[in-house]
Amino acid sequence: MTSRTALSAIDAFLEQLRARDYAHETRRVRGTFLAEYLEHAQNTEAASPAPLSAEELMELPRAHAWLEDAAAGRTRRRNTLSGPHARSAAATTRVRLITYNTFAEYLGTPWRLEVPPNTTGEHLDPDEADKVVRRLAVERRGATAPVAARTAALAALVAETGRTVAQLAPLHTDDVQLQHNPPRILLASDLVHPLSPDTARILGRWMRQRAGIIASSLQGTDPGHLWIPTQPGRPRGEHPTPPGLEAAAVRTLHSAHRRLVLDLLGRPVRPGALRTDLSA
Repeated sequence: MTSRTALSAIDAFLEQLRARDYAHETRRVRGTFLAEYLEHAQNTEAASPAPLSAEELMELPRAHAWLEDAAAGRTRRRNTLSGPHARSAAATTRVRLITYNTFAEYLGTPWRLEVPPNTTGEHLDPDEADKVVRRLAVERRGATAPVAARTAALAALVAETGRTVAQLAPLHTDDVQLQHNPPRILLASDLVHPLSPDTARILGRWMRQRAGIIASSLQGTDPGHLWIPTQPGRPRGEHPTPPGLEAAAVRTLHSAHRRLVLDLLGRPVRPGALRTDLSA
């Protein structure tokens, strides 16, 4: 690996993640922190005209120096509520450590960094978030099939796009383009986000469940809300509101996620934990 420059190795690593259908958000996080690491190493090697090799980049003194400065907030590019020089959050440090280890494994270099346990659960590394999403997609202990499908699809989109439940709640079915190659979703009037095959598959399962609910409750008349209740709502007058007539409330989506995750994992993992915060 010494003949390969660090930059070309990072590019090849990110391309491998893309070829293996890793979510866009995972690739973005890995690329952001590896670019930060390389820039930090190059700044400390300013007197050396030769570009760093991949193996040189991964040497432990360089990794430790990067992590020390990052933890102190010296590599931050954006301001935070605590100021531009606030210390990095523990969860963000964990993501940097896991990113280093993942890249080291790809390169075949011998060094690994110890990753502390995630004691708060506030933010998950993208690979950890992916495991939660995959489990939600295949298990539904204590939940109906439609609720499980909707919860897994929403969790997958939170992890894939980095958007919150409240931001994803107003989506319509017209925003989902699973037949496009590659599949994608329209998050705003000017922002089209590509979807990984896994996320598209999980979202497609919910779309099929949703279609069945609409056909049964509204006889095919579809208002177009992407996230709909799976059961009739509270009666208004003499009749309950049929599923699909109105969008599912944000609190309903959060509640379903909380119950299903507790049943599956035995611990709370809120949807926001699936989003990696790079500003901390």
